[in-house]
Amino acid sequence: MNYWPLLGVACVVAGFMLRFNPVVVVVTAGLVSGLAAGKSVPELLALLGNSFVSNRALLLFAFTLPTIGLLERAGLREHAIKWIASWTRLTLTKLLVAYLGIRQLLSMLGLIDIAGHAQTVRPLLAPMSTSAAEKVHGPLEDEELQKVHALGAATDNVGRFFGEDVFLAFGAVLLIQGFYAEHGIVLEPLQIALWALPTAVAAFAIHAVRVQMFDRALRRRLQAAPPAMQEARETPRARP
Repeated sequence: MNYWPLLGVACVVAGFMLRFNPVVVVVTAGLVSGLAAGKSVPELLALLGNSFVSNRALLLFAFTLPTIGLLERAGLREHAIKWIASWTRLTLTKLLVAYLGIRQLLSMLGLIDIAGHAQTVRPLLAPMSTSAAEKVHGPLEDEELQKVHALGAATDNVGRFFGEDVFLAFGAVLLIQGFYAEHGIVLEPLQIALWALPTAVAAFAIHAVRVQMFDRALRRRLQAAPPAMQEARETPRARP
C-alpha cells in the first residue's frame, strides 16, 4: 500500500497551523497527494477543473454576501427592530421558537439554503431578537447581548441540522441507505427519513425549553439587580 498520498493531510495540518489561506492550503494538499499517487500534472489539472465545474453551485452563497451588505446599508436592521417593537406581545421566546419551527419545516422540504447565518440570522434574527428581549427586559449588557445573538445562531443550527435529516434526498439519508445496502439490509429513503422525524420533534421541544429558560434567566437577573443598576438599564443607550 502506498502511504505517500497521505502527505496531503500533513500539508493541510501544517497550512492551517500556520494560518495560510484555506483555499491555497487545500489546493496545495490536493496537488501533493496527486503527485505522490503517481498522477501527472495534466491529469491533476483536469481533475481540479472537473471538480470545480461539478460543484460550482456551491459558490452561489458568495452572491448573498454583497446583497445582504447593501440591504444592511439601506437600513435593514433598523427596520427589523422597529417592526418587532410594534408587536407588543412578542417575546424573545415566541420569536425564536417560531423561527425554529419555520426553519425545521423548510429544511424538511429540502429548502435548507433559504435561511441561514448570512441570509437571516445576522441581518434579521439578531436585531429582532435584541429588540424583543430589550422590549421586555430593558437595555441589555454587552455580555447578555452576545448571548442573545448566540442563542439565535444556535436556533438556526438546530432547525437546519435536525430538519434536513427528514428530507428524502438529503445526502446523509442516501449515505445511510448505501451503508445498509452494502451489508445486505434494504431500506428505502422514506423509512430512514421517518425514523429521523421523532429526533427532529425532540430537538424542537428541547431547544424550545432552552430558549424559555434563557428568557426567564434574563428576567430573574433583572429583578435581582440593585435599584441603581435597574435605573441604568431602563435608560436607553445607543447601539453601534
